[in-house]
Formats: sequence, structure tokens, C-alpha cells
Amino acid sequence: MHNPDLLKLIPVSSMSLIEIGCSSGALAREFKAISSKCNYLGIEIDDSYTQLARRHCDECLTIDIETAADSFFQENAHRDCWIFGDTLEHFKDPWKILSSIRKVIPSNGAVVVCIPNAQHWSIQVKLSIGDFRYEDAGLLDRTHLRWFTRQTMIEMFEKTGFKIEVGAPRIFNETNRDIFLPLIEKMAVCAGVDPKVAAQDALAQQYVVRAIPV
Repeated sequence: MHNPDLLKLIPVSSMSLIEIGCSSGALAREFKAISSKCNYLGIEIDDSYTQLARRHCDECLTIDIETAADSFFQENAHRDCWIFGDTLEHFKDPWKILSSIRKVIPSNGAVVVCIPNAQHWSIQVKLSIGDFRYEDAGLLDRTHLRWFTRQTMIEMFEKTGFKIEVGAPRIFNETNRDIFLPLIEKMAVCAGVDPKVAAQDALAQQYVVRAIPV
């Protein structure tokens, strides 16, 4: 399945796209249905996914982008949209990757990202009772290496030469959420910050953003 909220943020005008962590190619399939003339390159670290994604991408390569040489970024300097759908948090140094992209991306290019929210209310609850355990999937996916909140995600893009042009939280109906939000507001008051902002920032499971070079 593809992420429909991430798809909405990909500029329709993009003609040369690269998706880092394209999985089975579902997002490529959906965007190619919108813009059939674009060129879509998929990058995967898992060759079994590379083989699947080739059905929908114009080209798909098995590469670990964290160990890729500078030449990889130079060779893709013409790409006007870089896509990271729940992948940045899996890298040791996402700041380095974004900085490398910033050096080569066209002035009219964009980076489109979906990233999990470490400030989600459920994580705050688990931390408060010492129940922070890695899981096979979801917010506490054991393969996540980096954690971001709305604030630190914005800071990451600013530090690497981008600004967020548009973004939105991905909020889903969740059992027991309303029990804990008032408690999060009380903690915010004690910490001297806006309780309504703290509660709002605790709602999103993920954020989708489109960032542009500055």
C-alpha cells in the first residue's frame, strides 16, 4: 500500500524523481498514474524489494545510501524530487544525507518526507511508566535509529539547508487517547510551555512534509 498523504505532497510537475526506500514500488505506481511521462528511480537496500519495485519504477537499484559515494549524489543532481517515506529515521546520519542532497538538488527541487513522531501520546505514556520496548513495526520499530518531534524535524531541515514549504500531521482515531491528553497538558504547564501546543503535537503518529532548498 502507498501513503496517500505523502503522494499528495509530491509536486505534480516533478519530472525526475528518486525514492529512497521504495519498498515494492507502490508509491511509484500511484505517481506514475498521475504523471506517466516522469522518470522514477527507486532505491532499496533489500534486493528482494528492488525486484518487486521494478514493476513500477523506470529503474530500481539496490544501494545503501549511507555508504554511497559522493558520485551517487552527483549522478542524481538532475532529480527534482527526493522522496523518503518512513526511511530517514532508519539512517545513522539523516542530516548528512539531506546535506548531500542540498548540494546537488535543483533550485526548484523538493524533498518529500514522511517521518514518525516521537512525541506521540502513546510514547509519552510508555516512557512515564518505564515501558519503552522496541517492537517489530510502528512507532517503536526496532530498526529506527533516530527520533524526531515536530520541532526537531523542522530544525533538521533548517540545519541542512531546507525550509518546510508545506506539511501536515497524520492523525488517526486511537483508543484511550483522550484520557492522556489532559495529563500531557498538565505536564506542559509545569514545564512552562503552551499546553495546547503540547497536546496538539502529541496527536500525530507521523508528519508528512515537503521541504525546498533555501
